[in-house]
Amino acid sequence: MNLLGDRVLELGPKPDVVSAYRNFKLTRDADGVAWLLFDREGTSANTLSADLIEELDKVLTELESQRPTGLVIRSAKTSGFIAGADVNAFRGVSDPGAVEMEIGRAHAVINRLEELKIPTVAVVHGFCLGGGLEVALACQMRIAIEDARFGFPEVMLGLHPGLGGTARFTQLVNPLQSMPLMLTGKTIDARKAKSLGLVDAVTQERHVLNAVKDAVSGRLKRTRPGMFNTLFGFGSVRGFAASRMRREAAKAAPQEHYPAPYALIDLWEKHGGDRMAMLRAEQPSFAKLMVTPTAQNLIRVFFLREQMKKLAGSGNRIEHVHVIGAGAMGGDIAAWCAGQDMRVTLADMKPEPIASAIKRAADLFGKILRKRTSVRDALDRLIPDMQAEGVRNADLIIEAVPEKLELKQKVYAGLEPKMKPGAILATNTSSIPLQDLRTTLAKPERLLGLHFFNPVSRLQLVEVVSHDGTDTQLLKEALAFVGAIDRLPLPVKSSPGFLVNRALTPYMLEAMLMLDEKIDKSVIDAAAKKFGMPMGPIELADQVGLDICLDVGDMLRSKFGELLPPTPAWLRDKVARGELGRKSGKGFYVWKDGKADTSSGLPATTEPTAEMIDRLILPISNVCVAALREGIVDNADAVDGAVIFGTGYAPFRGGPLNYARTRGVDNVVAALDALTDKFGGRFAPDAGWENFK
Repeated sequence: MNLLGDRVLELGPKPDVVSAYRNFKLTRDADGVAWLLFDREGTSANTLSADLIEELDKVLTELESQRPTGLVIRSAKTSGFIAGADVNAFRGVSDPGAVEMEIGRAHAVINRLEELKIPTVAVVHGFCLGGGLEVALACQMRIAIEDARFGFPEVMLGLHPGLGGTARFTQLVNPLQSMPLMLTGKTIDARKAKSLGLVDAVTQERHVLNAVKDAVSGRLKRTRPGMFNTLFGFGSVRGFAASRMRREAAKAAPQEHYPAPYALIDLWEKHGGDRMAMLRAEQPSFAKLMVTPTAQNLIRVFFLREQMKKLAGSGNRIEHVHVIGAGAMGGDIAAWCAGQDMRVTLADMKPEPIASAIKRAADLFGKILRKRTSVRDALDRLIPDMQAEGVRNADLIIEAVPEKLELKQKVYAGLEPKMKPGAILATNTSSIPLQDLRTTLAKPERLLGLHFFNPVSRLQLVEVVSHDGTDTQLLKEALAFVGAIDRLPLPVKSSPGFLVNRALTPYMLEAMLMLDEKIDKSVIDAAAKKFGMPMGPIELADQVGLDICLDVGDMLRSKFGELLPPTPAWLRDKVARGELGRKSGKGFYVWKDGKADTSSGLPATTEPTAEMIDRLILPISNVCVAALREGIVDNADAVDGAVIFGTGYAPFRGGPLNYARTRGVDNVVAALDALTDKFGGRFAPDAGWENFK
């Protein structure tokens, strides 16, 4: 037994023999069973890399000479088994031949593990993802600890499994279940893995040794491929299923933007009946995907996320959050915080919004929390607070009332005298500069912005907004809080619209101007989707709320004037009628069960043009360059990450600034100049392009 952190792992009985490697420890117990512990040097999680695979090959040589009675593979890290490949090795590669050669060497080692003439068992706790799952699949048996999570997230990087997983997984588990897991990148828990036949047993940590003895001795009942797997040996059956898979993939990811799912389907359809042929064909398919712009940009997005996580720092001290305003945003912020182990009090002037927010919270918890007890505990942490008593004890107060300066200042006047020393006052304003909000505060230094995005549970970004008088320690604590609730913080300086809404507003207002030009909303939304946006600007405006769009538009026009499209008069009329979009059930679209009914409109009679796409997309890049030039954000990578994680901006483009670099800055500026000549000064290229690289 070894004590690692706060978790005890059964790492085998006291060994008779120990062989030390840089990234492994190989021991043999009294029964002659070898225990191979993954413990990658200098990291908190195990990842696969070329040097680790090379060392594993040496370990296998020793095992073949020792002839143990069995082999148990598990991780010495408390974080989990193996978190996948070391993604650093994927960055910037451009030669598919070199990738295929490297993958071929790794395949040979994994195949060698599979071919050992002794019982082999993978004991899995925590995360077992990507290449880690491929190592486990090369073992004869898999034992999962109750907290284990399994998955193939490669599709999120524009890839498919590359170490034999495509063949071994679909051979072991019904392809109608295994293929969708690889195509979506979803993870499953240990119980689900057992029901699918991916693992042979699920046990508790204290029973690992007994489970291993059963496995090595042959007493463990091993999972065998089911009858359905035999059917998929026939090419006609695979062809039928593959066609269906392509249709499902097309709903979420067009092939021109995201080739990996389609490459995986092709691979399985052509070779799924011949395991060895599929193992061979997987290598060039993986290598070809690795060098695509999609994969390289998605790998870039992976590292953008990691960089933004680091901005949070550590040492969160926030335990009690008080949220004022139980509307769509405030209620969902409160729910998310409660779901992340925070104690939350939720205040509003009326009980109905609070009741509605708690109902939405229950729905959310049912989706994101796996255990009923966890759902119950999260709901217990979300406390209705009509009298706003939570203000007195809260470490953080988040104001989420409507976008009216006077209303927000009135709220501050009532709560500031009740706040305890050291508490943070945060506003979720989407556009009002903090310099305006702070004017009536006795202690303006503790005011900052925590700007969440809608929907809170899906969009990872939180803009952490400071003004020139914000207390630096409180700002640091706010960043740590954002990290603690599993969101990505972006430090921004206070300015109208901050970064993301300032970039997004011209996108949505330009779409409304197109409506004035009698372009159908379905064509406008199709133009954005053709570029790769997850939804069009008309649907997005409904999602955000037309009242919010109007308020933000008015605020930004007061600052930036003709750099923004004009706000249509009919938008004010829609808001006045209560047609606010998703939250009211009707806006540009009718909304049912939280989704826009796009089928009710007339079929598009025209195709979106390149000019339409430029009118929508290029102003986003233009604003991002302006924000960099003005020092609103001081890092171009952070700008790209923020717009991706705050709006869903086409991830495979790598962000609006990366898109400009890829397209060519001169080309982008020339396109903006052409749009300026035709449509006016709102498209004028920002001065920051001159120094942008």
